[in-house]
Amino acid sequence: MSKRDYYEVLGVSKSASKDEIKKAYRKLSKQYHPDINKEPDAADKFKEIKEAYEVLSDEQKKAHYDQFGHTDPNQGFGGFGGQDFGGFGGFEDIFSTFFGGGGGRRRDPNAPRQGADLQYTMTLSFEEAAFGKETEIEIPREENCGTCSGTGAKPGTKVETCSQCHGSGQINVEQNTAFGRVVNRRTCNVCKGTGKHIPNKCTTCSGAGKIKKRKKIQVKVPAGIDDGQQLRVSGQGEPGINGGPAGDLYVVFHVRDHEFFERDGDDIYCEMPITFAQAALGDEIEVPTLHGKVKLKVPAGTQTGTRFRLKGKGVSNVRGYGQGDQHVVILVVTPKKLTEKQKQLLREFSEISGESPDEQEDGFFSKLKRALKGE
Repeated sequence: MSKRDYYEVLGVSKSASKDEIKKAYRKLSKQYHPDINKEPDAADKFKEIKEAYEVLSDEQKKAHYDQFGHTDPNQGFGGFGGQDFGGFGGFEDIFSTFFGGGGGRRRDPNAPRQGADLQYTMTLSFEEAAFGKETEIEIPREENCGTCSGTGAKPGTKVETCSQCHGSGQINVEQNTAFGRVVNRRTCNVCKGTGKHIPNKCTTCSGAGKIKKRKKIQVKVPAGIDDGQQLRVSGQGEPGINGGPAGDLYVVFHVRDHEFFERDGDDIYCEMPITFAQAALGDEIEVPTLHGKVKLKVPAGTQTGTRFRLKGKGVSNVRGYGQGDQHVVILVVTPKKLTEKQKQLLREFSEISGESPDEQEDGFFSKLKRALKGE
């Protein structure tokens, strides 16, 4: 099944900015995160969204994708750049297959290989992401069988070389055709490509050499981690093959929304409602931050939408590049229910002020009137 266009997946245009791409990703990742969305296809959609964001948020990957799409120009016959053609490289296998030429390069089935990587999704509260924490997670993974030490053979017995393929993991099947002798190289049907034969299999792992276990791992979540970011825990993936190194564990973070704060990068945003009297006369108000309450002086005549900055009250940069700020947006609340006395006082205030907003020379309503008249 062909992959969907990454721009279509995130619902953005090709000219979208980094911020627009990030905003779209954050919205969709929260909508389809498997911990929140229980629909059967949520996990697949989340994976698709994450893959699209990883490409489009990286300038180099994005430029490559814009030019070639999902097609890798270095695969097949199309791209020769960076490939090793000593002995004709991949072409050698083709000539060998059809014309019985010298054997091409083969991977040794008994060579050490790195184990597979694993992924784990961790959900954090807003505060946990901001300040970091140490926690223990439990992951299911394969481990070398303790009974046979990963060999697959019963203790006291040995693993033998496959007599069919002589340890290569592959066999050649020859056929005579009108074009001459054709040699097909196939995976050995006796050892299934391992190059080994186990006469006496370990009873614990049935000869596989590995067993499924749940392992507990300590993870240190760095302060300032954001939604969608990931942490690599080296060597905690699947065990290596034939003595190779273990793979890595990638912890992907999902950060829950906060009821009061919003985050953009390392900065925090919040809205603070104040009364008309506080806005007109000025006041000192208490503002909650992630670091505790702070005093904020609101000057007289403050308008709704006015923004104040609390320096250093944001989130620590996850890479250690300083501290973000908190931005406080003032909302002047107009009361919906007034007593008769309050109404009378406001009428008196209006009379004493002597002019309405539309009578002020530089007022918004005066400017609007002039604009409508074409002045």
